[in-house]
Amino acid sequence: MWTTPEEVSLANALWVSERANPFFTLQRRKGHGRGGGITGLLVGTLDVVLDSSARVAPYRILLQTGDSQVYWSIACGCSRKEITTHWEWLETNLLQTLSIFDNDEDITTFVKGKISGIIAEENKSRQSQEEEDSGKFREAELKMRKLFGMPEEEKLVNYYSCSYWKGRVPRQGWLYLTVNHLCFYSFLLGKEVTLVIQWTEVTQLEKNATLLFPESVCVSTRNTEHFFSMFLNINDTFKLMEQLANIAMRQLLDNEGFAADHSLPKPCKTLKNVSALKRDLDARAKNERYRALFRLTQDERLDGHTDCTLWTPFAKMHVVGQLFVSTNYICFASREEDLCNLIIPLREVSIVEKADSSSVLPCPVSISTKNKMTFLFANLKDRDFLVQRISDFLQRTPDRLWNDTNHSTLTGNSASSGLPSSSSGAASSSQGLRHYHPDLPTATQGLLHIYQKDAPEDLGPKATKEKMKEESWNIHFFEFGRGVCMYRTSKTRELVLNGIPEILRGELWMLFSGAQNEMASHPGYYGDLVEQAMGRCSLATEEIERDLHRSMPEHRAFQNEMGIAALRRVLTAYAHRNPGIGYCQAMNIVTSVLLLYCTEEEAFWLLVALCERMLPDYYNTRVVGALVDQGVFEELTRACLPLLYEHMQDLGVISTISLSWFLTLFLSVMPFDSAVLLVDCFFYEGIKVIFQVALAVLHDNMEALLACSDEGEAMTILGRYLDNVVNKQTVSPPIPHLHALLTSGDEPPPEIDVFELIKSSYEKFGSLRSDVIEQMRFKQRLKVIQSLEDTAKRSVVRAMMTESAFSIEELEELYCLFKAKHIMSCYWGASSSAADRHDPSLPYLEQYRIDLGQFCQLFGALGPWECGTHTATLAARLFRLLDQNKDGLINFKEFVTGLSGMYHGDMTDKLKLLYKLHLPPVLCPEEAESALEAAQFFTEDSPPEYPLLSDVDLLVRQEGSAGEEMKDGADGSADGDEKKEDKVKDYRYYLRMWAKETEPKKETIKDLPRMSQEHFIELCKTLYNMFSVEPLEQELYHAIATVASLLLRIGEVGKKFSSNNNTVKKGETAKAPAAPLPAAKPEKEEWSLGEGASGHAQVCRALAEAQLETTPPQQASDEEAKDDTSVSSYSVVSAGSLQCEDIADDTVLIGGEEAEQRRRRSSTVPDADWSITFEQVLASMLTEPPLVDYFERKGDIQAKMAACKAQRKVERQTSSSSDHELAQHSV
Repeated sequence: MWTTPEEVSLANALWVSERANPFFTLQRRKGHGRGGGITGLLVGTLDVVLDSSARVAPYRILLQTGDSQVYWSIACGCSRKEITTHWEWLETNLLQTLSIFDNDEDITTFVKGKISGIIAEENKSRQSQEEEDSGKFREAELKMRKLFGMPEEEKLVNYYSCSYWKGRVPRQGWLYLTVNHLCFYSFLLGKEVTLVIQWTEVTQLEKNATLLFPESVCVSTRNTEHFFSMFLNINDTFKLMEQLANIAMRQLLDNEGFAADHSLPKPCKTLKNVSALKRDLDARAKNERYRALFRLTQDERLDGHTDCTLWTPFAKMHVVGQLFVSTNYICFASREEDLCNLIIPLREVSIVEKADSSSVLPCPVSISTKNKMTFLFANLKDRDFLVQRISDFLQRTPDRLWNDTNHSTLTGNSASSGLPSSSSGAASSSQGLRHYHPDLPTATQGLLHIYQKDAPEDLGPKATKEKMKEESWNIHFFEFGRGVCMYRTSKTRELVLNGIPEILRGELWMLFSGAQNEMASHPGYYGDLVEQAMGRCSLATEEIERDLHRSMPEHRAFQNEMGIAALRRVLTAYAHRNPGIGYCQAMNIVTSVLLLYCTEEEAFWLLVALCERMLPDYYNTRVVGALVDQGVFEELTRACLPLLYEHMQDLGVISTISLSWFLTLFLSVMPFDSAVLLVDCFFYEGIKVIFQVALAVLHDNMEALLACSDEGEAMTILGRYLDNVVNKQTVSPPIPHLHALLTSGDEPPPEIDVFELIKSSYEKFGSLRSDVIEQMRFKQRLKVIQSLEDTAKRSVVRAMMTESAFSIEELEELYCLFKAKHIMSCYWGASSSAADRHDPSLPYLEQYRIDLGQFCQLFGALGPWECGTHTATLAARLFRLLDQNKDGLINFKEFVTGLSGMYHGDMTDKLKLLYKLHLPPVLCPEEAESALEAAQFFTEDSPPEYPLLSDVDLLVRQEGSAGEEMKDGADGSADGDEKKEDKVKDYRYYLRMWAKETEPKKETIKDLPRMSQEHFIELCKTLYNMFSVEPLEQELYHAIATVASLLLRIGEVGKKFSSNNNTVKKGETAKAPAAPLPAAKPEKEEWSLGEGASGHAQVCRALAEAQLETTPPQQASDEEAKDDTSVSSYSVVSAGSLQCEDIADDTVLIGGEEAEQRRRRSSTVPDADWSITFEQVLASMLTEPPLVDYFERKGDIQAKMAACKAQRKVERQTSSSSDHELAQHSV
């Protein structure tokens, strides 16, 4: 590329001049290319170790004028081809112009100005992202693409200097982290090491420090482990690796590629060695931590954060912490954990002002809210900028008019209850037609309140204690505030652990989970979603209807239609909102509990918070999130209870119990009144409280579990323990726990107070941190998703074993290659996104699909029929044949079916496939010379069951099936003499008819339609291309020429026969192998066999064109051509010694001058009446032993798959042979 002219003092140091003229010199750096001796090896090694090659390309062009010792570097290149292009441009455009100048200084000024102008023009066309990246980083990205053969779509995120341990020897080099690959390159003293690993293949990432590998990163795949060490900043490198691996796992899970965030604010200055993608990933990591800390929505974006202090009126002190500003919120987190957290939605802010500074309160900012709360922040470094940013966000915040929102939600009402009650009669009548409207009882209050409002007031000790809890919370609200702007302190946690009063439970669940903020920002969303979702039938709605009456059937709220209908609406609305999750069985249990304490709309938003933020990936089709947390729980058990872990692993209990515990938050295994207290803690603390309680349960039963001898005994012990976890403070009527009936024993076990269990879990395992759990989740996510991928692969292989002749190992390799092509479309572009092609509801072998372009690539790499430039055309025809539903995509089953026929089919199967590939609609009209033939073979009226049958064949089939139906009817009437006729007609007759209709029809060679002359020419062209790489090339050419000549004569005879017999009887039709296609009426009644010369000419021309497309075969000698009289004149075409016109003249069999004139008139138009059958093609092929041997030969796909896999690992961009990367390779 052209570079800004820079002065070079020592032009020949470490460089070798290869070309020169009076003004310019082209140089190559020592150590690049062949030769150079020990000096070249040292220079190449230093370039790699010191990253000189990222700044200094291996080729450059210098400007020198006269006898001056000053050189100017004006261009550089990574390959000889690139630098030669610049050199030729200089010689063509500047040499003559420079010869006119008399002054050397003018020459230098002119060239520098010219080069600077070229660079300025190139910069105008660069993308914004490239403009943000530094020049050194762009050079490193170009080097990465050159070394590893990556396309332009593959973006470099960052690169690091490190050592790669190959055996016991460290190789110093450079680690390149791209969006989809981990790459390493090293060149030390002539030894080259190149490594490419896809992130989707990584199964484990570990940062460890051992005696052998100090401060190293271990990257594990299914087969190998790779160690990297000697990083300048290993923590930064490892975090970036984790991010990229996490993105790759998300690709495998959701089939969504990485999309760069182009809306990030641009930096004030170009950051050295930091790409725009690195900034993007850093911003994503900060956003995720910010959203997790304050339970905000997924679309919330952090704008910035700064250190400050917050005045806390309840403690009369300033709390040190950080202030976060995002698009919709102002948040504060104290430096000391749980001391004070604060969330202020911008929709609640009324005034932001700068207060007076003082020595006690420097740079303060006062923020007032609509509910009359004021927050005072001080010690702000850049107060003016902060106030300006908050003002900008406030201007973009729509006014939601939430004046009475806090009060209405605090009393358990939804936002809709704050709307005006006056409405017209038309509005009320339209509400009656809606599935969800404000008049529904569940729209304004929870089910528990509805069923307890008529109960007599309880004045017992439990009710008194409940009132005391309510009063404690009221005091807390008075002191710390109420609603979304409440100060959240350690006092708040103490109140939650002591139990939330039932009247406040729904409100506080909404507050602590962040669901209240999401509902406030989407008014009316739930009602509209219900109207869109209700009445639609899908797999999710069917599963919902099946499980509705299984959701807490012991509770009276779900023993009537009101509770069932509310549960149906919430689950159906969420399935419609998030079809990726749809519905999972455990969702009905959790949602039914939410509906007891919340309105419908609140329960819906709580479900959104659970499924999409607090329990990520828990409720998708493969419950990945629950499996991940199951692995985390096993790891925590091993760390906290090592003795019990070993014993439980032998019994296999942990994986069995943890899944049900986590999916339902203990609601399905513990009495309801006790489990709901765990849900209270969960909404405040997150998933860590579930881990704590699960560990406490195992700890309390450690002695009994260690004495267990089998899994059933251990399950019984844990089941009985959880059944007797009671809540002695509940005021609700007792609800029978169905699980307790299955685990009851002879003597009742002692009761366990749930409050004591929660307290014990905090005392023993309260040191668990959320960030540590997230780190463990990442580690387990790699294992779980890769394990699920392996399970899917095994399922696919088992399903395809009976449908293909490939071995298990071959099917596994094919599946990996096929899936890699599918996933590649996520990040390297395709005609349709990979997410559109992935349907998790389908069987595994039909989930992944590829388009035409990707299929052509796989066919070219794996197909046994190599047809040169004709391969892409053949692949496109095969794709259309395999694409049965005509959606432009094929799945793995269809792909393997096509390959299996080509590799393991007999001669008949292979010829049948070739025959089909040259018939409409597989042979599209654009490939054929006439669209009329395609219309005759394929019309829209033809039934889909026989897309390749002719009209006469279909008529014969219909008559045959009608005869069978009549026979079946006769059988049914005969049975009716013995039994009642209505019973036979009722099920047996129709069952037989249905079975016959659904039974797959096995295709025979008689079902194939006839082939026209036009399509036969294309078939000959394909066969000619197939033999160009065969050792017995000449014999195969001669054989196919003989067969083509024979088939042309057969077609002419058949044409004459069909013209003399215009009407065919049914009996004759049945005996004939296939009926000719109806053709247009000829102009003349009499036909001469001499017209076959036009067919010969067409074949000659096609073969001549095919010969030009392929590598010409080795020409035979004249003596061999003269002696070879056993073959037809078509064989001479392969030798290229005669013209097509001469061959056509030699092949005229009958007819004089009249036939010759007719032949010349029609030599360019295919004969519309000419046709042959597949039986004729097969019989003709069987007469030639070379063709029989070729098509009977079994192909070996192992070598092709190995080459296809190796191609991705060592693929390089093409460069000249002087590049040392291509010149030498080392293991």
